[in-house]
Amino acid sequence: MKPFDPTDQSILLALQRDARQTMAELAEHVSLSQSPCWRRVRQLEDSGVIEGYQARLSRKHLGYGVTGFIHLQMENHTAEIAAAFEREVVALPQVVACHNLSGHYDYLIEAIATDLEAFSTLVRNKIRCLPGVKEIATSFSLKEVKAAGSLPVTG
Repeated sequence: MKPFDPTDQSILLALQRDARQTMAELAEHVSLSQSPCWRRVRQLEDSGVIEGYQARLSRKHLGYGVTGFIHLQMENHTAEIAAAFEREVVALPQVVACHNLSGHYDYLIEAIATDLEAFSTLVRNKIRCLPGVKEIATSFSLKEVKAAGSLPVTG
């Protein structure tokens, strides 16, 4: 990956703050005219640095009152089991993130539910039944201190 110049850094930071701004607003913010700004944004998109744009939705306003973290240990570590597990976990809409880990547990799932009963149903009827799952340990978020947000951008 090539280092970002200060203008690219400014573009990336500005888009992370507000991806809905017009190209004219973005160009003004980073002190470029619209055409060069548009070209830089397009290059950042084409290179994969900008993966996409999406709205941040409120879990609370959508009725998701429970966020849980599910640590999973797998029965075995074959490529076939891992692929089947990952394919099925990606398809679960309540799963908002899943990471393959080092250490005692193999995966960490962040999942949401409307309430504890719905979360319990998710774990019992879906997560426990995923291919290769041996052990489950669950923790619940008591308070979100910092949400996934902007990434640091350096040169």
